[in-house]
Amino acid sequence: MQEITREALAERACALIADGKVDRVLGWRAGEFDYDAIPATFLSADELRSEFIWNDFCGANLSKYLIKATAKTESRVLVFLKPCDTYSFNQLLTEHRFDREKVYAIGVPCEGMLDISKVRGIADGISKVSDNGKEVVVETLYDGTVTAPRGEMLPDRCKNCKSKKHVAFDELLGTDGKVLENHRFDEVEALEKMTPDERFAFWQGELSRCIRCNACRDVCPACTCEKCVFDNPESGVANKAAANSFEEKMFHIIRAFHVAGRCTDCGECSRVCPQHIPLHLLNRKFIKDIDTFYGEYQAGSEVGSRAPTVDFTKDDIEPARAVERSGENA
Repeated sequence: MQEITREALAERACALIADGKVDRVLGWRAGEFDYDAIPATFLSADELRSEFIWNDFCGANLSKYLIKATAKTESRVLVFLKPCDTYSFNQLLTEHRFDREKVYAIGVPCEGMLDISKVRGIADGISKVSDNGKEVVVETLYDGTVTAPRGEMLPDRCKNCKSKKHVAFDELLGTDGKVLENHRFDEVEALEKMTPDERFAFWQGELSRCIRCNACRDVCPACTCEKCVFDNPESGVANKAAANSFEEKMFHIIRAFHVAGRCTDCGECSRVCPQHIPLHLLNRKFIKDIDTFYGEYQAGSEVGSRAPTVDFTKDDIEPARAVERSGENA
């Protein structure tokens, strides 16, 4: 259950359109089912009042959609941002991916989104999902009503939320939170404790399910190249299914290196993966190592911050020592 209601967001957006401060709104629209929340652009108050939604399944990070929404136009777009989304928002501004003057950002408190894959794990034939703050109530076509503790239905990124604090907004609805203590590196540490063969087997098992749909790349706020290397016909790997186990790993390892130091740990990659591969763990490993070698750094915490990977200082760890320490923690 969210602090701010859908009606409050829709009416505020309608007011901003009526005042001429924005001419369109980036938000969420219902898909085929109640739990399908699709990023969408709304052009009128009528659309907002009839089609705009805000519920426990509005997990999509809208920051990346601003690149296209602000391109080739001088008008202003309203976007709703959850606390974790604002880090991606700042990181995209740092990389000059959209014009800040063309965006009106409203911060929205978030009590954590629900993971529909976990909901499906407790019920078949889902007809409706609701949340009373403590429990998730699932109405089904076959088994009546099924309930589960809300905390058990949260995705990993919400269970280990890094921050309830908005780091960017023009207007804030509801109350702002704080940066949180969390255990988001526990799974990474568990992988580090494995033997090399165990760790290789783990990732081989996970990445072997990849179907190269590119959903992780397309949704990632850090993947914004106008021409992706994996779309380049000269690369030899453009839009192709993996021919062997090496190619299975290559796509994700290259992508993880490309976003290292820029990934805000929003978790979108794992959210959209149809094969449920925990891709966020690759990125968290890079984040953890950067924190270990160069000092704690959170991408997107402020506009203009430079990642340690692109900001040389005399105190930087020597490459040889970094390799040694990575071996100790591998």
